[in-house]
Amino acid sequence: MPQVPLMLSLSKHACTAVARAPFGRLRVSGVGGRGILVVAVGVLLLAGPAVGASRLDDLRAKAQAAIERRDPVSAEVMLRAAIKNGAREDELRAHLGEALLAEGDRAEARKVLEGGSFAPGTEALGWRVRGQIALAEGNLRGAANAFDAALRANSKDSDLWVAIAALRFSGGEQLQSIEAADRAVALDPKNARALAFRGLLIREQYGLAAALPWFEAGLKVRPDDPALLGEYAATLGDMGDYRAMLIVCRKLAQVDPKNPRPAFLQAVLAARAGQTDLARTILQRTGNAFRDMPAAILLTGVLEYRAGNTNVAVEQFDRLVRLQPDNLEARQILLRAMARQGSDQPLVARFDGDADRAFAVPYTLRLVGQSWRRLGNKARADALFARAAHPMAHGPVPLPTQFSASVLGAAYIDAPGQAQTTVPYIRALLKEGRKDEAQAAADRLRDANPGAAEAHLLAGDVRTMRGDMAGALADYQNGASIRFNEQVLRRMDATLRALGRISDADSMTSRYLAQNPQSVLAMKLLAASWAKGPRRDAYVAVSRALAARGQPEAVQ
Repeated sequence: MPQVPLMLSLSKHACTAVARAPFGRLRVSGVGGRGILVVAVGVLLLAGPAVGASRLDDLRAKAQAAIERRDPVSAEVMLRAAIKNGAREDELRAHLGEALLAEGDRAEARKVLEGGSFAPGTEALGWRVRGQIALAEGNLRGAANAFDAALRANSKDSDLWVAIAALRFSGGEQLQSIEAADRAVALDPKNARALAFRGLLIREQYGLAAALPWFEAGLKVRPDDPALLGEYAATLGDMGDYRAMLIVCRKLAQVDPKNPRPAFLQAVLAARAGQTDLARTILQRTGNAFRDMPAAILLTGVLEYRAGNTNVAVEQFDRLVRLQPDNLEARQILLRAMARQGSDQPLVARFDGDADRAFAVPYTLRLVGQSWRRLGNKARADALFARAAHPMAHGPVPLPTQFSASVLGAAYIDAPGQAQTTVPYIRALLKEGRKDEAQAAADRLRDANPGAAEAHLLAGDVRTMRGDMAGALADYQNGASIRFNEQVLRRMDATLRALGRISDADSMTSRYLAQNPQSVLAMKLLAASWAKGPRRDAYVAVSRALAARGQPEAVQ
């Protein structure tokens, strides 16, 4: 079986993944995390003043209904009219702020919400919206404080717990996120947003197929919810059920004509089918909606590369690598595009260091060598070609770091529980051969962030480098219990095989493929395992599946 390098990296994301903040603890009534914007709208029981209470309740309900049907402008108009006609602004402040946020006007929403107090009964909504605004603007501590205030006002608000679940997940605290999402569902089993977010977490934890029932349950409650339809369509597409995906996309386009997500998903489908011109045309309909999303950057680059617009493709892949510098797949794609572009001097300046790494693949070695040969450095080219012709197996190696452990240690001492200081420090320690110290730092980070799957993977990676495969497997299994993705699969498969547990590795990888039927990685791992064993029929089937996806795993 080919050697698969284990990358000691918490910042290496798949191209379809949105980059997340380093995990760390911001307290939210006993639970930490960092968050993203989740507009969770719920019907709250609000109590206004004795005089005019019925009229205010009716007005709030109408504004809430307008927001629910995605017409926040109407909600704003009726609320401002009521204030102009004598209603106290404090009575309607929370709802007006929510309407403005739903319109996307965070500045005005913040101005309204910070302009006074919230009337009794509206505090939970007001503080929740303030937290959502803070999260959208990257003010994570402010968001945590706002959610704390909202919890003090109403700890049984299901929508608030959905927001807290997202807060925790985006900070890497997946286990605590699951707990918050479970609480949201328990408080309101018919809360479509709670069901949808639990589905997202199930997708991360168990796989695509397991998530579908949660999205379907949410759609039974709110069949026209754009966010739910979008996640449902994306999951169907990732599973390869393209016909069902297109049906859901059409429904999403009907209920939310301005939503760019159906066009993006259809562009991905067209690209997978090899229809480059159609995919480019469809993708252009999304405008700038996904300009900074790694998956969209990758798709744009691939389509431009196929269309022969190499310069544009290089620009896109360069953006992707700058966003995700440790994404080795993205670096290889950029290398390939620059090689086609004929940019030999920039290519060797950028990738000669990659070619020096122990885990450099023959493809990288050949392309860098070809550029050196054209530049007249025959000795360097021949050395790279020789390595490409005789690749050597190697164990896991850490990704490089720019500074020494002594330099990075000062920042680590100040924040030993934070990934952004600990990961570079661990890499530097490993580079210097200080494996025991690296293990202690990794374990300390893991123990400080027990709900973060990546922290368990990091501890396992260091154990792998120290030769403690049994200990590494335990860490990987703990990570997999929280979030089982291809990063975890790659590690667990390699570790089980290193321990001689071939049957267990095949069973685990087969289960992963059943949940994620389009996983090329799982297919390749199984094909490598079955190529020379007794499971000839299974090998032929998976090899053909790979060939149908353009992968070079030929039937032997």
